[in-house]
Order: sequence, then C-alpha cells, then structure tokens
Amino acid sequence: MLGALFLGILATTAFTEPVAHKGLILSEAHIRAMPPQAPVAGGYLTIRNDGPEADRLIAARSSQAGEVQIHEMTMNGDVMKMHELPDGLPIPVGAPVDLKPGGYHRMFMHVTAPFAEGQIIEASQVFEKAGEVALPFEVRAMRPAPTSGQGHDTGHSGC
Repeated sequence: MLGALFLGILATTAFTEPVAHKGLILSEAHIRAMPPQAPVAGGYLTIRNDGPEADRLIAARSSQAGEVQIHEMTMNGDVMKMHELPDGLPIPVGAPVDLKPGGYHRMFMHVTAPFAEGQIIEASQVFEKAGEVALPFEVRAMRPAPTSGQGHDTGHSGC
C-alpha cells in the first residue's frame, strides 16, 4: 500500500524534462486541465536565457489548438485585466522569465478537445533569434474553483 501511495505521489508531481535550445533553457512547461466545453487553456513555463544576447518569444504553435497567444495579466485597481502581447515577450540574458498564473502566460485557444490531466501537448515556441523549439507541455490538474469573494472572472476557465 505504501508503494502505491508513493507511485501516486510521483504521478501527480511528474513534469517534463527541461529543453535546451541555443542558449535557452525551457522548463516546467505545463497546462491546466480544461473543464468540458472550455475553448481555451492556460499554459505556463520558465525560460532562462544563458546565451550571449537577449531574445524575444514571438509566437507559438500547436496542432491541438487553433491559435496559441502570449498574454499578460495585470491589475487595474481591483480588476484583473488580460491582454495579448502582439510584439512578444523579451527574454533577457541571465534572469529567468516565468510564464505563470497571474502574470505572463500562454493561451491555447480554439481547442477542439479539452486537455485532460496526464496528457502531453506538443507546442513549438518561436523565438526571434533562437528560432523554433518543440516543447512538451504536461497537462496538470485543474485548479480548485475560487471560494465566494475570491478570484476574478477573466473569461478563461481553468487558466
């Protein structure tokens, strides 16, 4: 029984291996599982630039989404706003850039089949200088629904 519990813990904490590409290290790539009928999913990762010059994340593609955008969430008073970064996201040398809930993130849009916990979703990340790199995103459990009075309605279920 203890062995089964240990394996269960490993299964819930598993993550994809970091991917190195032309001085960039991409790690912790994951997507939140989607509720039924949701057309979008939030994607997150960390990018560290160990290369000789700054770069810019300018696009992404996935065969499992009609479109993948780079978004930023910001607070405007008590209202959380989300908007696309059409010019991409700067990736400076030496400092990690976190794409995480509540900040920069990927939006997988026009998803035809909801992403389920345990799936691996392939998505190519496109950088201005380093070019394109394939990256597997692990689908992790959906976050718990906020209790009354918490959270913001962004129109992006499961982000």
